[in-house]
Parts: sequence; structure tokens; C-alpha cells
Amino acid sequence: MSSLPDELWRRILEIGIGTRGFTYKDLCCTSISCRRLHRLSGEDPLWNHLLSSDFSSTNTLSSKPFPTSSSAKSVYKFRFEKDKERRIAAHRRAVLRKKSEIAERSRKLTVIEIQMGQETTKLKESTAELSNLRRVRQASVALNVWQPEVVRGRQKQVVEQCVVPSESRIRALEMELRLCKQQIMGLEKSYKDEKRRLDTAKEELLSMTYHPITEHKPMNKGETEHTVKRKKLKR
Repeated sequence: MSSLPDELWRRILEIGIGTRGFTYKDLCCTSISCRRLHRLSGEDPLWNHLLSSDFSSTNTLSSKPFPTSSSAKSVYKFRFEKDKERRIAAHRRAVLRKKSEIAERSRKLTVIEIQMGQETTKLKESTAELSNLRRVRQASVALNVWQPEVVRGRQKQVVEQCVVPSESRIRALEMELRLCKQQIMGLEKSYKDEKRRLDTAKEELLSMTYHPITEHKPMNKGETEHTVKRKKLKR
């Protein structure tokens, strides 16, 4: 390795950068291998090529002028940090938008659940009233037939307690029951669709916020981070 001239190593690095086989990470790793490559990998032509390829002129990250004495590597580092800050800010905004979407979909699910509860209560009340009116109609029909006086008196009492015409009210309740069932079916479909969208949004948020380094295994009961570190040190 030491027998090769600088021109050859410089040419190898230029080919790697020119063919995009070398990234800034590869160039930085090469620079820590030895003093010679550290000097060669810090030359301006290499980093100028990376600047032009990684940061286009149309996407200028800062209008702050650089001193003429600044090396291309320093300029690349500055632009890289600015681009990193921009990407982190964009990621945070995306996470906030996704959290807002999840909150909105959860709110919609709550509203649908309340509406379903109201429609179910309405359905039960209408069903009970319809059942009573049908008994009234049966009692009114039975009055036209001879019956014992005790049975006839009970049926007459049931008919007299009904203050509205049974036939018209029965038809109205039957129509109301059909509408309630249709409303409940529509709400159930909307609930399933919204629940599916909510689950999808939660999965997307989980993938956006997942980081393998920050994911820790749960500790045992009574075990703290301090005791875990002490155990590692004892080993």
C-alpha cells in the first residue's frame, strides 16, 4: 500500500466518487484508515464533486456565504447538518400530522358510537311501543267476539288506555323501525371503515416513530435502569 503513489490513490478515490460507488460515509471511513488516506480523502475536488451531486444548486440550504478559506469538506459538513435539520423538522411535521389524523379518526369513531347507541335505544323503544299497540289492536278485534265478562273487561281497559289510533301509529312505527335498522347498518359500515383507517394510521405512525436504538426490552419487575447498568458492569 505504501509503495503506491499518491496520484494512483487519488485516482482510485476520484473514480469511486465519480461513479457514485463512494458516498460521504465511505470517504470518511477511508480517512480514518491511515494518515495518508486521511490527507488524500480531505482534498477539495472530491468533496466538491460530492457537493454538486448530493446538494443541487436548486436546493440551496443556506444563503449564508462561506469564507473563501473554508474547505469543501467543511462546506459539505455545514450543508449536511442543515439538510439533516430540515429532514428532522419535516419528519416531526409528518408525525404531528399523522397524530392529528389519528385523533380526528378517534373522534369520529366516538361520534359514530354515540349515534349507534342513540339509534339502538330508539329501536328498542319503538319495538316496545309497536308490541303494545299490536296487543291493543288484538284486544279491539276481540271485543267484537263474545267472551267472558272478565276477559272482555280487561281487553276493553287495554283499548281505552290507548289515546292514539292504533292502525296509523303501527304503520308509522313500522316505517320508523325500518329506518332505524337502515341507519344502524350504515353506521356499522362507517364504523368498520373508520376503524380500518384508524388502524392503518396507527401502523403508519408506528413505522414513522420506530427507531431500533431507542427500542428497549421491558425490564423485570423491581428492576431499574441503574440496576441493569450495575449488572452489566459486574460481568
